[in-house]
Amino acid sequence: MITYMKIGFITSILDDYGYEEMVDTASALRFDCVEAACWPAGGAERRYAGVSHIDVGRVIEDEAYRKHILAYAEEKNVEISALAFYPNTMDGDLKKRDENICHLKKVIKASALLGVYMTTTFIGRDQNKTIEENLELFDAIWPDIIRYAEENQVKIGIENCPMLFGPDQWPGGQNLMTTPVIWRELFRRIESGNFGLNYDPSHFLWQGMDYIKPIYEFRDKMFHIHFKDIKIQKDKLAECGIMAYPLDYMQPKIPGLGDIDWGAFVSALTDIGYDGYACVEVEDRAFEGSREKVIKSLSQSRKYLEQFV
Repeated sequence: MITYMKIGFITSILDDYGYEEMVDTASALRFDCVEAACWPAGGAERRYAGVSHIDVGRVIEDEAYRKHILAYAEEKNVEISALAFYPNTMDGDLKKRDENICHLKKVIKASALLGVYMTTTFIGRDQNKTIEENLELFDAIWPDIIRYAEENQVKIGIENCPMLFGPDQWPGGQNLMTTPVIWRELFRRIESGNFGLNYDPSHFLWQGMDYIKPIYEFRDKMFHIHFKDIKIQKDKLAECGIMAYPLDYMQPKIPGLGDIDWGAFVSALTDIGYDGYACVEVEDRAFEGSREKVIKSLSQSRKYLEQFV
């Protein structure tokens, strides 16, 4: 059987679509898969969050709903790459922390029941504590989450986004899983085949880091991939410096419109034999404001990436 990398998108960009319309859109645009957004009811405090195309509580309780989710995706020839929920499980607000952990476990359980066996998320971080203090929090919180994932045979792919863009996340950001140095330490603390990465090269680019080399070192931890581009605004960076809010000197873009070398990136993935899911993450404000622009962002991304995948 020949296997190949499958291209999809994270569905949070289709925030006003229902599940069926979202899957119809993925199918019409010839995407192989979707990373399905699964936030709890009640919205979210940041952009591109608070979206839910699959109700994980209902998946757990309602077998007919569960069968419908799977049957509709199969009918449209669209796979579900992962169930996605990106909260802060180490939030300094203990109520929010507990709520986020509780919902994440529901997402993990639903992922198992749907036969997806992949959940994409963040580690989280108390933005007002040091790295060392957050490592202690990680030790207190994450072994139980990974054990739960292991019991349900679900892999956890942690995105490497620092979640540090403006004053709301200052000073430390809201996700600890940001650099190879920290990855090594967290993987040392929790040695599990169910604990890995949802790797997005754009976050390394704007931090001035090598986004190709980690693919080789962490090849066994590459569970899921994000295709998102970043444009560094060098004139602004020259004025404000790297200690400014990151959005003061960089712009998220769709693949091909930023500074990532996608040929080199995909080449490295093929070098390690990666044949999993790679999902476009649209956070490009040039493609906001209408359904037509959003659809164009997805179709243009798909067309651009076809030359590599």
